[in-house]
Amino acid sequence: MATTSRRLTARTRRLDPADPRHDRPLLDLLPGGESVSWVREGEGLVGWGCAARLDTSGSDRFTDADAWWRRLCGHIDVEDSVGLPGCGPVAFASLAFADQPGDSVLVLPEVVVGQRDGVRWITTIGDARDPEPQPVRQPGTVSYSDGRLSSTGYRQAVAEAVRLMRTSGGELRKIVLAHDLVASTSEPLDERFLLHNLTARYGNCWTFAVDGMVGATPELLLERRGYEVRSRVLAGTAWPHPGRTDDEIAAELLDSAKNRSEHAYAAESLAERLRPFCSELSVPSAPSVLRLRNVLHLATDVEGKLADSPDGSGLLHMVEAVHPTAAVGGTPTADAVPLISELEGMDRGRYAGPVGWIDGAGNGELGIALRCGQIEQQSTAGAGSGGARGGRVRLFAGGGIVPGSDPDLEVAEVEAKLLPVREALEGVR
Repeated sequence: MATTSRRLTARTRRLDPADPRHDRPLLDLLPGGESVSWVREGEGLVGWGCAARLDTSGSDRFTDADAWWRRLCGHIDVEDSVGLPGCGPVAFASLAFADQPGDSVLVLPEVVVGQRDGVRWITTIGDARDPEPQPVRQPGTVSYSDGRLSSTGYRQAVAEAVRLMRTSGGELRKIVLAHDLVASTSEPLDERFLLHNLTARYGNCWTFAVDGMVGATPELLLERRGYEVRSRVLAGTAWPHPGRTDDEIAAELLDSAKNRSEHAYAAESLAERLRPFCSELSVPSAPSVLRLRNVLHLATDVEGKLADSPDGSGLLHMVEAVHPTAAVGGTPTADAVPLISELEGMDRGRYAGPVGWIDGAGNGELGIALRCGQIEQQSTAGAGSGGARGGRVRLFAGGGIVPGSDPDLEVAEVEAKLLPVREALEGVR
């Protein structure tokens, strides 16, 4: 756990149209090295450098993060001539999925460039200067090996989860399981290479990077703008098949009792936990279909207006209340989540945990860390690397398991969900 007692100054100003950074894509501004990202359809935030950082773990991670951020903001003088969400001091967060010991992190970058509603701005902490930009590096040859839970192990875990649910007398209705895959690269892994390729193919997802956790998530856990709050719940998945059009697959997905039931669990879970914070909450009666390049999801956009409560409905406090939803935990969540680590036999780390940003005014966006990988550098030289270390990244994907799940189909679904990061590593755009 780390903070700073010295006073800092955060200065936010609009970028002048003559500034060369004004019109370049946000991801193109990342200089390399330690960087952060939250970008969707050309808007969002990118940053670099580290003015302050918190490392925490365990069941108190949300409380620790909220207290640290409030305390740190009390030591920051703010000069903000823009006044949009994401201006002033901004912390990027990536929190562990489970309460068991696991790394969670908040980072206050030295420089953040943001864009919202066509307005481009820059925030600097103290006397931060832009580092010399480095060219984006290619990862070289990519090879794959089993992670801590192989595809075969995942199939067995799914089969056991189905057995447990079928013998629970209907009390256990959904368990969300995942498995991992290790990718090794012959050259050092530059996360900007992943970010560029992910956003080129999945521009309608939130492309994120925080402390080596890199991905493109389609699922928004919570967004807060003043008194407005919203969430995008995803559960229920189909994927392209030869000879079937997207329209046909979407219609089948909407007509699937298994997928509609799974989705209802997730939407109801989110609404039930968010409702105490709201004076108004709107939950559509039926889901829509979100179409991505590799899969189709049932989606529900939940919107609400926060009540004027004494605690100010802090975003991290609300995130703690709603995480994990049934979309990434199960139903009933309290019964399903403990079974996840038992069935998977691995530590998920920050996979499926909250990831995104919060600002000093309480605004922010936190998604669920899906379609992602945790970068881990190797300690051995890669072939053709001139003695430099190659890269290593642990990829994750999962799905919701219900009593009617077919283990073979669930394995196929997870392989489809691994494609975004695999293709990004291999340079596919």
